Amino acid sequence: MSGRITSSDRLRRILAIVPWVAERDGPSVDEISARFAIDRADLLDDLDVVFMVGIPPYTPDTLIDVVVDDDRVWIHLGDYFRRPLRLTPAEGLGLLAAGEAVRAAPGEDAGGSLARGLEKLADALGVRVGNDGELDVSLGDAPPATIELLREASRSGHQVELDYYSYGRDTHAVRVVDPYRVYAQQGNWYLLGWCHRANDERVFRLDRIQTATRLESAFDRPESLPDAAVFAAHEGDLVVTLRLEPEARWVVEHYPVVDSKIGPDGSITATLSVSAVPWLARLLVTLGPSAEVIDVQGGGAATDDIDGLAAATAKRILARYRS
Repeated sequence: MSGRITSSDRLRRILAIVPWVAERDGPSVDEISARFAIDRADLLDDLDVVFMVGIPPYTPDTLIDVVVDDDRVWIHLGDYFRRPLRLTPAEGLGLLAAGEAVRAAPGEDAGGSLARGLEKLADALGVRVGNDGELDVSLGDAPPATIELLREASRSGHQVELDYYSYGRDTHAVRVVDPYRVYAQQGNWYLLGWCHRANDERVFRLDRIQTATRLESAFDRPESLPDAAVFAAHEGDLVVTLRLEPEARWVVEHYPVVDSKIGPDGSITATLSVSAVPWLARLLVTLGPSAEVIDVQGGGAATDDIDGLAAATAKRILARYRS
């Protein structure tokens, strides 16, 4: 297979190959390679991985058996994998919430097979969905027209021009972006793409896009895309270590951290990678006395500079309220 492949891509490929082979009586290696557009050597490497898949205590009934003989492949699923899937109530509720989020997306068929399946799942869980039920899923405030424009541009391979508000830097800017992927995560809509202003991959939150315009210029989509994420650290980012009081624990649960440790008194020492100092300043204002800056590395900023910036940010916010 040409080009590099990520571990996530390889996992998705294996998950597609295993059930396809298991349903057939010994397809040939060449047949499988042609079906999934994969080199023989890569296929055999994948099968070696599958051979080691199972669950504790790794007895024969919990393992996947792979047999390669005379250039043909057989995959026999262990008894565990043939049992009907039984979800816990928490798992079922999570699946229901994810399905409702997909169903609420622009362009989805509100009354299709997904909706019927979710209704059956909701009945089994004993919950109601929608505005009058216990479960109501809403993904941010991104306009449906913006979501659909970005999706269409991503499908057709056309660049877009965004008038975007960067919350981290507290600035507006017009950017030309190659829209790779539109996705939902943590209750909001995001766009992953190549930003020509930053000359790097960036993630944009759709409810912070003021206007989006599809351009006639086209772009080439990479062979593989990084995993969808809300924030990705970059080389040269500011690395800040904070001491958080127990009531500020939500910081390590809500934001990606490099490292965190809980002290004997319940306080938390958390290290974060920060791409924009104004974002950090607003976080410190929000935390108030519940946070203390212990150390700052990189980015040309010192601890005193960060503390001073937080104070200046608080004064600016107060001035806005007074006006």
